[in-house]
Amino acid sequence: MAEPEIQQLLGVGLIEKDTNGDALWVWCYPSTTAEMRDLLLRKCCLTDENKLLHTFVFGQYRRSWFYITTVEVQDSSVLKKVTHFSIVLTAKDFNPEKYAAFTRILCRIYLKHGSPVKMMESYIAVLTKGICQSEENGSFLSKDFDARKAYLAGSIKDIVSQFGMETVILFTALMLKKRIVVYHPRIEVIQEFTRTLPALVWHRQDWSILHSYVHLNDDELEALKTCTGYIAGFIDSKVSNRLDLYDVYVNLADSEITISRQAKEAMTMGKLHKEIGQLIVQAAEDPDKSDSQVIKDISLKTKEILTNLASFTEVSDDGEKPTLNFEALKQKRYPPATENFLYHLAAAEQMLKI
Repeated sequence: MAEPEIQQLLGVGLIEKDTNGDALWVWCYPSTTAEMRDLLLRKCCLTDENKLLHTFVFGQYRRSWFYITTVEVQDSSVLKKVTHFSIVLTAKDFNPEKYAAFTRILCRIYLKHGSPVKMMESYIAVLTKGICQSEENGSFLSKDFDARKAYLAGSIKDIVSQFGMETVILFTALMLKKRIVVYHPRIEVIQEFTRTLPALVWHRQDWSILHSYVHLNDDELEALKTCTGYIAGFIDSKVSNRLDLYDVYVNLADSEITISRQAKEAMTMGKLHKEIGQLIVQAAEDPDKSDSQVIKDISLKTKEILTNLASFTEVSDDGEKPTLNFEALKQKRYPPATENFLYHLAAAEQMLKI
């Protein structure tokens, strides 16, 4: 019996750039939609005007993850008219390291044989058995790449060293399921930064909010707008003018975080935020603490906040989710910003009576 985690793969595709400079979708297995093909051609750096080679990019579109590895073809005996090619994998799970490793092997196979058939054999082996082995192209074992490892791969410490106390703005936006847009001209920088953010709300372990590589394209923005809260990465600075897309705008290039006008009220900072901010900074600046320990510290503080919030909820008779008793919260006479945050958190956690 194949193990359940293996069924995450959705498809494999091949894009080639020929000596005329045209990038074409050459092959895929199983079939894919025209919409997905267009998206992947857009993401793959071979269609890019500026000719920059990005060895590996990843992102998400409508709950499918895509992973693209691109290589330059050096005087190959089998790939005569091809200057570069990209191998594309689509999958249901977030695991950049896993799929980077697998696409690298598929690239080696294609460079050697120049035919998709051999790639397909390896793809099917991984799909059915979770493993592909070969002497010369390297081995790949799906089990080696645990989802938790992927969640912890980024560095919270790096984020805190860049933003300091302002990291609490990101924490608050994530807790309240707000829309965060991140801009930087280099896709690698965006991917590293955005993939780490969901760890600030570790109790949810939800990486489906991550859209690490979005273009200002109608289909993509339409898809993005169907999500309640998200983290979306853009390499186009024009995104800063798209006030309809974000509550919090992070300009990574200038290390600036801006809260949009419509989110100001929900995101009002007070004593509680200062406390959380200090906790985050202290943990991150401790040289003896690893990134995962920092995440754990933040997570414990989050649990404390959620436990506190739960004490103001009532369970109705019909066994529905607990709902917030606003009067009980008011009676605590918290500072306005704390009460405001707890109220909006209850809304984000669907604890308000409709």
